Amino acid sequence: MIRDILIHPDPRLKKPCEPIAAVTAEILTLASDMLETMYEAPGIGLAAPQVGVMKRLIVMDCIKDGPPEPMALLNPQVTWASEDLASYEEGCLSIPDQYAEIKRPSSVKVTWMDLTGALQERIFEGLWATCVQHEIDHLDGKLFIDYLGPLKRQMITRKMEKLKRELARSGSN
Repeated sequence: MIRDILIHPDPRLKKPCEPIAAVTAEILTLASDMLETMYEAPGIGLAAPQVGVMKRLIVMDCIKDGPPEPMALLNPQVTWASEDLASYEEGCLSIPDQYAEIKRPSSVKVTWMDLTGALQERIFEGLWATCVQHEIDHLDGKLFIDYLGPLKRQMITRKMEKLKRELARSGSN
């Protein structure tokens, strides 16, 4: 089921999320819905708070050409980050049509629980590293625009407030 994606500013996007204690039917449905929502948007990552669920769950798939590689990560945690930084033009499904160059570690090691309840660990590089860090930030109540200067951040926030007013008037979202 495709879920509505919250648009910034929404207070839920700025709150830290609760850890997931166990894989339940509800969590499996949420992960499936989030992947469907992400692909439909279209995007390469989505965090549970973006669909109004305050749980530590992210989904992502950074494969542009080729068979999809959908991933669902419960309670993801960066346990190591490279000193090398990479700059990517980031966007966000909760901040539509706004992009900015953001510097992050170019490689990160992440541990998480998968949908079977097993503990996983992987080193992500390139776009995968950027995406996983961006989505984990969402779980901590942080948006990519929080890395920008106050003027640029305020300008984007005002654009999103205007977009939300327009959507409310048109009856969308």
